[in-house]
Amino acid sequence: MVDDAIGEGARDRLCPVLSTALVASIGFVPMAIASVAGAEVQRPLATVVIFGIVTSTLLTLLLPDLYRSLVSEDAKASPESILPNN
Repeated sequence: MVDDAIGEGARDRLCPVLSTALVASIGFVPMAIASVAGAEVQRPLATVVIFGIVTSTLLTLLLPDLYRSLVSEDAKASPESILPNN
């Protein structure tokens, strides 16, 4: 049941997460390759932002699998055991 939820969530979020990260990263490329006056400040900033976006995207896409590997077998069998009581 947990595996199904993780798989479905990953499939549902893959396209929006990748497209958001791609658009943001591409938007910073001109700033990262600029060579005009003031580029010595812009270039490192753009580089940090681009790599931050790439890293956060990878973590967003890989954390469900990491969670799946860390969840105990009991929780996999019964998802209610890991959910808080309402």
